[in-house]
Amino acid sequence: MTMVLKSKFHEKLLSDKFLITGEVSPPKGTDVSAPLKNAERIHTFADAINVTDNQCATLHMSSLAFSRLLIEQKYGEPIMQMTCRDRNRIGLQADLLGASALGISNLLIMSGDHPATGDHPKAKAVYDLDSVQLLKTIGQMKNGTDMSGNPLNQSPSFCVGVVSNADPNERLQLMKLEKKLLFDVDFIQTQAVFDLEKFKEFLEKINVYDIPIIAGVIPIRSVKMADYMNDHIPGISIPPEIRERIECAENPESEGILIASELIFELKSICRGVHMMPVGPHTNTRLILEKAGVL
Repeated sequence: MTMVLKSKFHEKLLSDKFLITGEVSPPKGTDVSAPLKNAERIHTFADAINVTDNQCATLHMSSLAFSRLLIEQKYGEPIMQMTCRDRNRIGLQADLLGASALGISNLLIMSGDHPATGDHPKAKAVYDLDSVQLLKTIGQMKNGTDMSGNPLNQSPSFCVGVVSNADPNERLQLMKLEKKLLFDVDFIQTQAVFDLEKFKEFLEKINVYDIPIIAGVIPIRSVKMADYMNDHIPGISIPPEIRERIECAENPESEGILIASELIFELKSICRGVHMMPVGPHTNTRLILEKAGVL
């Protein structure tokens, strides 16, 4: 059967190109100038721009709306994040149909942080579907029906990604990832990678699936940031030698840029790409990628 290309990004996933994606957060408000400027910084070299969906359970403009704005501004292909936290199965399917009609072809599916961790802690968590069930639903819609088996007048076509921590020792995470990969998944995007040996072990455990892996990269700006991520963000493990380099550096931010570029230099030979997550504007993203030799 001939494989149908779902987007230009999907076409790149099927090539030998080392991929670069970058994360951009929609605004908390209606002024889109700052996040559009952030997208502008990377759109000339990013293969796709990942648009967050109320990240950290905090209110922002919808990922669907901002993804469409990126298309209208000609800032490249968006990857629309979609969490299961805020919408029931009707709302999720409605947004999928809307995204397809608006030319949004790339999705990144995730469960989403619980509202208790965000800026609306009294919000009711929906989680009508989990990420595995949503992937199954997307497959049904691509085949012409909604989740209940009712026909659609036209099927959407999506390039679908899933997220995972890159820790080979997290058995439950690996089991959930294996369940996700039973469906039509086109790529995996990982949490930020700092420990290359652990990442290689992770790759060995899932290489049977022969699916593109895009590794997350977060430049560290301070030892406080390193300690917070290591202690509080699931899936992130910062080796002691990296922490020591940041702590001893005369300029911790510059050292973080160098560490990120060194990691990317090693990653480019073992995975299909990197996803840049600067926790703020993409001020140094081009510099990091140039130092790594991928631009």
